[in-house]
This record gives sequence, C-alpha cells and structure tokens, in this order.
Amino acid sequence: MVNRVIVGAHYGLRGWMVQRVSAVVMALYVLLFVAILLFARPTNFGEWRALFAGQAMKLATLLFVASLILHSWVGMRDILMDYAKPTGLRLALEILVAVLLAAWLFWAAQILWSVG
Repeated sequence: MVNRVIVGAHYGLRGWMVQRVSAVVMALYVLLFVAILLFARPTNFGEWRALFAGQAMKLATLLFVASLILHSWVGMRDILMDYAKPTGLRLALEILVAVLLAAWLFWAAQILWSVG
C-alpha cells in the first residue's frame, strides 16, 4: 500500500493547466504574427514600429510574453523540484528564476510601451 504524505501543495493540475493554456496563447500569437508577416509584410523599421505602436499589438505581444514567462516558470519549477535536492539550494534557485522572469516581463512591457 502506498502511504501518501499530504503537504498542501497542489502543483500537478494547476501547473499542467498553466502550461497548456499558455501554449495555446503562444500558438495563437504565432499564427497571428505569421498572418501579419504574410499579408502586411513589414519591410523597414518604420513599418515594424507602426505595427507595434497599436494598442492591440502591444497587448497581444505582452500576453504572449506573459504566457511565455508562466510557461517557463512551470517548466523551471518542475526541473528544480526534480533535480535540485537540497531544499535551500532549490529555494534559492527558484527565487533567482522568479526574479529573472519577473524582470524580463517588466522589461518587455517597458519596451512595448516605449514604442509610439
């Protein structure tokens, strides 16, 4: 008989859902971006800047980046839970990853909203 220890963490289903939903969001953005490249064909800096100047594209891109960050977090957390065995080391690495991912999200938002 398996003796399960209940620790209060329910990462399995939540992490699985976050990865699946974020993957769908990223796939939809890639399809949108490919469609833009096929039909609008921005060829110079001015056209690229105009493309990302619109609020809809800024929001779609920020949603893509946020999905990428969440997808990365779940993957890195799972890797660290599996392979970083000393609890202190795992906690330190998880904090480092979380800080870096948050910084990259804010940096992406700053870049997107600087385009005008």
